Amino acid sequence: MTARPVSTPLKGAVRAPGDKSMSHRSLIFGGMAEGVTEIEGLLEGDDILATARAVEAFGAQVERLGEGRWRVTGSGGFKTPGAVIDCGNAGTGVRLLMGAAAGYDLSATFDGDASLRKRPMKRVTGPLADMGARFDWNAAEDRVPLTLHGGGLTGIEYVQTVASAQIKSAILLAGLNAAGETVVVEPEKSRDHTERMLRAFGATLDVSEEGEGWRIRLQGGQTLTGTAVAVPGDPSSAAFPLAAALVVPGSEVTVEGVMLNPQRTGLFDTWIEMGADLTISNRRISGGEDVGDITARYSALKGVVVPEDRAASMIDEYPILSAVAAYAEGRTVMRGIGEMRVKESDRISLMVAGLSACGVAVEEEAEGFIVTGGPVKGGATVATAHDHRIAMSHLILGLAAEQPVSVLDPEMIATSFPGFVEMMKGLGASVSGAAA
Repeated sequence: MTARPVSTPLKGAVRAPGDKSMSHRSLIFGGMAEGVTEIEGLLEGDDILATARAVEAFGAQVERLGEGRWRVTGSGGFKTPGAVIDCGNAGTGVRLLMGAAAGYDLSATFDGDASLRKRPMKRVTGPLADMGARFDWNAAEDRVPLTLHGGGLTGIEYVQTVASAQIKSAILLAGLNAAGETVVVEPEKSRDHTERMLRAFGATLDVSEEGEGWRIRLQGGQTLTGTAVAVPGDPSSAAFPLAAALVVPGSEVTVEGVMLNPQRTGLFDTWIEMGADLTISNRRISGGEDVGDITARYSALKGVVVPEDRAASMIDEYPILSAVAAYAEGRTVMRGIGEMRVKESDRISLMVAGLSACGVAVEEEAEGFIVTGGPVKGGATVATAHDHRIAMSHLILGLAAEQPVSVLDPEMIATSFPGFVEMMKGLGASVSGAAA
């Protein structure tokens, strides 16, 4: 797929796809719950559809009622599935599903695509094993495929060494069906969608400030009750059209209905510090989350040092931040982000390689990288390792470069942002190639 420099400004208003994190959770919680869960605004990307199939395999009834509208009818728990649970490329899906399933007396084998098979799982299976779940490693240890044997869990107190919403969520979901109290202590705050949504499904938990982070306490033996969930727009997806507006001269783009949870807005805070003309209007509450419309206008940006403690709120957005930083004056320093190396790909090395191929000055470090902005030559074909964020970030880069930028294996864009190409074309971008 190729993005070509555009000679006219990008203009328009669009809606971001439903938030990926909340979409995974709404399906999983609905499957665990007793009764009916009605979901609006669900992201219908490949990762989420894999989670929907998994929830159905665990015994819930899952129906698509229309675009973004789904109904999940649960029977109050998971049952042993009749086949392998294939989570595709969904790291969030597999880790949360393992946590949910661990609390029930069942056995389930989890697998995924080639990318998911490279991602570490012991960060979740370790604490689940401490609670009493058992795991058989069917291939390489710490990787899927693996088989989980659940049930008979006991609550634990788990102190996280890094802020991770996936680990926290898996433990809390297991804790719903564990004996006694489950406690998760976070050194830094991570996204709190699980805590908010558990309450919406009728669970009781206590969240208190502890230093720079949180202590979350949940009593076992709780049953979730089906509810209505309105999924707001994903800030990680909204970032791409907004980024394009910041770097293409004369542009003005609005993305409507974007989630503004404080644990998800680190990228927008960083852009504002860089001098971005970014405004938020029509603030409101939807689905228990802060939501607003974000407008980005072309801006003369300056490089910044991104605070390391901001990483948890924007770990998925560093690829697009680095693409925007290529057009900023001076150095943008991004450190404390070693977690990027164990995402769908090693995102640090891939962004460094791609930006360098496009003529951008980049310095790679073990736990981060530094981008020095200036004119972007482009003219490269970039390897993506089947990573959707790497692909989209370089396509945005190409819209303001001197020469086109192409990406390999763009089909994975559909995992998180179906309709990305059509949306960008509607704003005036020149993107062509394989469908996504």
